[in-house]
Amino acid sequence: MHRLLITGAAGGIGRIMRQRLAPLATIVRLSDICDLGEAAPNEELVSCDLGDDKGVHDLVKGCDAIVHLGGMSGEASFAKIMNANIAGCYNLYEAARANGMPRILLASSLHTVGFYRQDEYFDANVPLRPDGLYGVSKCFSEALARMYFDKFGQETAVVRIGSCFEHPRDHRMLASWLSYGDFASLAECVFKAPRLGCPVIWGVSNNDARWWDNSRANFLGWQPRDNAGLHRARIEETVPLPDPQSSSALYQGGPFTEHPIFKED
Repeated sequence: MHRLLITGAAGGIGRIMRQRLAPLATIVRLSDICDLGEAAPNEELVSCDLGDDKGVHDLVKGCDAIVHLGGMSGEASFAKIMNANIAGCYNLYEAARANGMPRILLASSLHTVGFYRQDEYFDANVPLRPDGLYGVSKCFSEALARMYFDKFGQETAVVRIGSCFEHPRDHRMLASWLSYGDFASLAECVFKAPRLGCPVIWGVSNNDARWWDNSRANFLGWQPRDNAGLHRARIEETVPLPDPQSSSALYQGGPFTEHPIFKED
């Protein structure tokens, strides 16, 4: 493709995908409200608040595909989540509709289903059970993506990211971990698919202990290669087991299920 847009490019996943996804496009347009550093020769840097509808419209103009990682990445006050994750997602989809409907990889989250127990195994068609306002905002973004597909034909891969880090960090991530390499290969499959539609895909590596059935996304040809089980011995040696009755041991959303409703200071 000619131009790929990555929102949230200064975030933890965005900084990695800035490098990993660069071969997919002639130009990579990177956006965030935080410092993006210096632009490489094939990069365009744009500071943009997702709550600014005109700014988002200009951001999307001329783009062939979008990896939407921008927004609040954890629990926060409703006002912050509303601007970044709800108004921001709406602004992105309206901008895409006005600019030729480039294909979107939408970063959703396991926290849309965080109140399911860790001993449950299911596919993407289960009822949503968000574990906080952040999870609720991702449920909104998934519904918005579905509506824009049904109403306008806007294609989106809704990717419910588990825990995307260089390595799994605790016992819960032995099931939920998504490696950087597997995320990048998923993005490549999403943008190369002849027809996408609006599938919900579990963003999880080929972990022995994973909780989710991803067979409905087999048409993409994505085959995650990494396995959190290779890190099990290290985690068992260095990370204490959580109390069996704690949220970290019971629920897929872990400690997010215990967060209060945060208020503005």
